[in-house]
Amino acid sequence: MHDLRAIRADPAAFDGAMARRGLGPVSREILALDAERRAALTELQALQERAKAISRQVAESRRGGEPADELVAEAARIKQETPALEQRATQKEDEIQRVLAGLPNALDADVPDGADESANVVLSQHGEPRDLGFQPRQHFELGEALRMMDFAAAAKMSGSRFVVLRGALARLERALGQFMLDLHTREHGYTEMAVPTLVNDAAAYGTDKLPKFGDTMFRTTDGRWLIPTAEVPLTFSVAGEVLAARALPLRLTALTECYRSEAGAAGRDTRGMLRQHQFRKVELVSITAPEASAEEHERMTRCAEAVLRALGLTFRRVLLCAGDTGFGAAKTFDLEVWLPGQQAWREISSCSNTRDFQARRMGARTRAGDGKALAFVHTLNGSGVAVGRALIAVMESHQQADGSILMPDALWPYMGSTQRIVPQ
Repeated sequence: MHDLRAIRADPAAFDGAMARRGLGPVSREILALDAERRAALTELQALQERAKAISRQVAESRRGGEPADELVAEAARIKQETPALEQRATQKEDEIQRVLAGLPNALDADVPDGADESANVVLSQHGEPRDLGFQPRQHFELGEALRMMDFAAAAKMSGSRFVVLRGALARLERALGQFMLDLHTREHGYTEMAVPTLVNDAAAYGTDKLPKFGDTMFRTTDGRWLIPTAEVPLTFSVAGEVLAARALPLRLTALTECYRSEAGAAGRDTRGMLRQHQFRKVELVSITAPEASAEEHERMTRCAEAVLRALGLTFRRVLLCAGDTGFGAAKTFDLEVWLPGQQAWREISSCSNTRDFQARRMGARTRAGDGKALAFVHTLNGSGVAVGRALIAVMESHQQADGSILMPDALWPYMGSTQRIVPQ
């Protein structure tokens, strides 16, 4: 959500910010609606003041025994006119909020321009894609050969874009999630949360998923939404609160099921586990003071990178350009992992600073250093990381010529005695 006062103060700057997002000028429409709303409020205020004055005059007339019929009639007319003005002001306010809710966040100045992912900038890389010494297989080829990854069974019960994992691969998925939670809570200072995976409209709206992404989410028959990521309940947990400065930053994490309808993804990644309707993810959320969010963004991204380092994966950090940055983000770092089977870099984590965009929508604030002035907090979210994609990366990166998969040292405590997954 955007600050209407800032748009009034500098509409050209706001239009420039939206132009970087590929949108035409929008300030004129917003300011026109705002002018109508303010005119209705001004007229309403004048009527209310007149009504108070009439009330005093009627009382004085009656005390003096003078007739007050004309005043009483005028008061009746004001009473009839007031609801229409109130409705007009409310209607214009709703229209303003509707327009603002559909506009993406303004980008940070250092986000590169560009229409799509081709303009993204690689900032750093950990490791180099290596020659495994044999023709690497993709994760679904490995999983099916191991008889531990079953897409047919999943399709029979749920349709496409689902999978059934068995045996050691099912344990590997569980191990990855537990390892990530332990790393983030023990070493990175995050507080583990157990949160609902069904949320209401207010939570989805407050974290910028509605109205923009309603068609990419699943909705229940009673009007709740299945979460696309734990970002929604974790971030919305501070909605409507005034947080003490000393309590910040709040660093929260959760491992949850996530659900996405993948609308618009027809024909993309139809084989394997890369794009599923249901998947598990460890989410990282930070709530910070405004002046601390840029530093927290860097810290959060390093926390996600630590997972990939521990798993022995080759990855790189990418700064997303204007055209590839998500709706609610002011700046995003993607972490892309090298998949030998695909011979391609694929996203495994996305860490974003939304600044006060979400906080304005959900009314989350903090007190400034003087303890008096209120300011909207800044919210950040990131994958710490996507469990299914981490499983894919471990399988493809640590595969052996015989089809077995070596386990990274970091996972040994979570895999029991299993240090290598072999065909059953």
